[in-house]
Amino acid sequence: MEGNLRWILITALAPVAWGATYFVTRQFLPADAPLYGSVLRALPAGLVLLAIRRRRPLGSWWWKAAVLGTVNIGVFFVLVYVAAQLLPSSVASTIMATAAAVMMLVAWPLLSDRPGARALGGAALGFAGVCIMLFTGSVDVNPLGVAASVAAMLLSSLGFILTKKWSSDVDILSLASWQLIAGGLVIAPIAIIVEGPFPALDPPAIAGFAFVSLVATALAYAAWFTGLKHLPAGTVGLIGLLNPVTGVLLGTLLASEVLGPQQMLGLALVLVGIVVGQSRRRQRAVLEPSVPG
Repeated sequence: MEGNLRWILITALAPVAWGATYFVTRQFLPADAPLYGSVLRALPAGLVLLAIRRRRPLGSWWWKAAVLGTVNIGVFFVLVYVAAQLLPSSVASTIMATAAAVMMLVAWPLLSDRPGARALGGAALGFAGVCIMLFTGSVDVNPLGVAASVAAMLLSSLGFILTKKWSSDVDILSLASWQLIAGGLVIAPIAIIVEGPFPALDPPAIAGFAFVSLVATALAYAAWFTGLKHLPAGTVGLIGLLNPVTGVLLGTLLASEVLGPQQMLGLALVLVGIVVGQSRRRQRAVLEPSVPG
């Protein structure tokens, strides 16, 4: 039990950091620089993980890493950045908490990976919870922010499927480092063209980028995959509930976001849906890396 507690605490670092990313991005990072923001999140984290693992791509993994980096990191980080700037932290983190359900449904037709009744019921509860949060009218919701969140979930679903097809012979930390570096390098020239000169960063923004890159990306990935190695996949999935919980707590306690009864009901349905969706049958760990936000 003591050993499991150790791995649970290590794993919990990941969803807490991911939940805090929405608050940090909204409060401290420049709102008009999502491309540069994504580069500053991806590249330092990728280089840190590469320094730890010290393994470079070989053969076809050069182009595979470029494709996965573009889908899973480059465009995904940009969309998450936009969503975090346009939506309250509590809403953004709750929407992204349904990512696992979206990926499960996408994997059904494309990978013939049919979910069970319990998983489908959990997904339905989660989607109902998000709808309650978004459409009750008592919280300010930017449609563009919602669109960015939904696009991020759908894009990460495609990235999940490609990763599942290609990654059987690569360890997770190497795969993460290659994708982070590739994603950062793909977005960097686009950032220069679209956003112009590198934005001036004040000390809070520098500290914010250090957090989202080194803590919420490099450390979080390492902690998450450490948990997958030492804990049952279902346990890791439940620990992931700390993601929306963290986003909601930081948003309401530090950013003065107000959640009415309907929003609290919606959040509760999302959390219950994720718990219900944890199948009792053995779950493949490859499904779990889709949780990061």
